[in-house]
Amino acid sequence: MENLIYQWPQGKKCAVSLSFDFDGESPYLWRTRNTPSNMLGEWEQRRFGPRQGIYRILDILKKYEVRATFFIPGVIAEKYPQAVEQVAKHGHEIGLHGYLHERVDQLTKTEVEETFTKSKEIFERLLGKKTFGYRSPSWEMTLETFEVLREHNIIYDSSMMGYDHPYWVDDLPEIPVQWLLDDAIFFRYTGGGPGSYPPQNPAVVMDAWKQEFEGMKRYGGLFLTTMHPWISGRASRLMELEQLILFLQRDSDVWWATCEEVAAYHRSHYPDQFRETIGVN
Repeated sequence: MENLIYQWPQGKKCAVSLSFDFDGESPYLWRTRNTPSNMLGEWEQRRFGPRQGIYRILDILKKYEVRATFFIPGVIAEKYPQAVEQVAKHGHEIGLHGYLHERVDQLTKTEVEETFTKSKEIFERLLGKKTFGYRSPSWEMTLETFEVLREHNIIYDSSMMGYDHPYWVDDLPEIPVQWLLDDAIFFRYTGGGPGSYPPQNPAVVMDAWKQEFEGMKRYGGLFLTTMHPWISGRASRLMELEQLILFLQRDSDVWWATCEEVAAYHRSHYPDQFRETIGVN
């Protein structure tokens, strides 16, 4: 395929979307569903997100008039409906993120279908909204899950990394993520053990993200961050998030958008380009 430069609205050179996976303790609940644990450390650490982190993030986004996208598991909406309502009240997009942060590659198609039905009903009841985007927990996908997305009229997926700008997976807009712009790989730490490492310096991470932005601008890409309130809601990381927003807002070549807005733009402006059929050959 010809290496085309993706064209953004108003002649902008790069799109910027801030996204947050508002997971709280749901991944811990999924991991311990069959082997309950009496260990409280990670449980409480993750609950910092819905207790404090989410509200601090919302305050910063309000201060700088930035609309973001929040992907939320259904169980978090059930446990913390007031937090989800605040996200919506501030004008942010809310997308689906499983029910219990289930890895779809560990589920049958029927089980994936059940998580969608349950989560959609929760958010429809809370928000009165009928259409949603989707991000798969742990960024893993299966062909069966894509079938479920189409059956449930999901308007886009944001779990894959096949391009660094929007593309099509069959007839579904894909809003691509990437590990470099995920806070978890730099800051997630829940205790010692094999392979564990201490959290990195937030200033160093933000410098790497700024460099990635400059590269994205050169190639017409989508600068899509993925942050977690239980991780990036901590004090020093919030300070660096503010600095990142200020850095990006000073650049006149940026088109700011939610994931839903990026998907709508791709659907209307690139109906025939960047189409891929995925599968394991």
